[in-house]
Amino acid sequence: MNMLQGKVALVTGGGQGVGQGIAFALAAEGARVAVAGRTRATLEQTVEEIRQRGGEALAVECDVMSATDLERSVAQVVEALGGLHILVNNAQIVPLGRILDVSDEDFMKGIDSGPMATLRLMRACYPHLKGNGSIVNLASSAAVRWDASGYGHYAATKEAIRSLSRAAACEWGVDGIRVNVIAPHALSPGLRGWVDAHPAEAEAFFQSIPLRRVGDCEADIGRTVAFLVSDNARYLTGATIPLDGGQAYWG
Repeated sequence: MNMLQGKVALVTGGGQGVGQGIAFALAAEGARVAVAGRTRATLEQTVEEIRQRGGEALAVECDVMSATDLERSVAQVVEALGGLHILVNNAQIVPLGRILDVSDEDFMKGIDSGPMATLRLMRACYPHLKGNGSIVNLASSAAVRWDASGYGHYAATKEAIRSLSRAAACEWGVDGIRVNVIAPHALSPGLRGWVDAHPAEAEAFFQSIPLRRVGDCEADIGRTVAFLVSDNARYLTGATIPLDGGQAYWG
């Protein structure tokens, strides 16, 4: 199908899990994909897999909490791949814990790696995305949990990302840039480890999902992102798409 032929994409946190699945799906649709993250080895594994599948990819070492790294990474991608049309902000440190337990330092890491990094990278990519660009940012259904205990700090960072995304969609639509958000449940390495360690709790969690399963990082999450950034979704912007098997009710 190759609905992204000729496009260049930048995916943060592309070395594993959801970011890797998104990178695979974008490459399968013809995009040249830059995967950014802190660990060179995992990035290279993603790049090698994409190349083995016949795609083109680039590994970019980047700490999303560094403004300098973000600016350098965008410049590197544009120079190496000849432009930039798609941005996926996936990487983030997750601050989990109860209100009295999460330190200011840990919460700020969530802020710096989440909404602050998302804002900085959207700004850095803006000149290159003008005309027909697309951004997908990641939120979480933690913000609409029936019991928010232990998820307040995490949800706060993700809701900030949603607010910034909505503002960018409204402000940049005239520039031909679409901005959408996904809130996925995905069988990432972290979630897989939790399922293996807590099978009974995991089974109860699965039973709360109407489709009774967690999404596959590439087949369920990645392919949806590929659709969102393609011209097939050219009239969709400012939306939050819940990729959670129907579990959360956003209202």
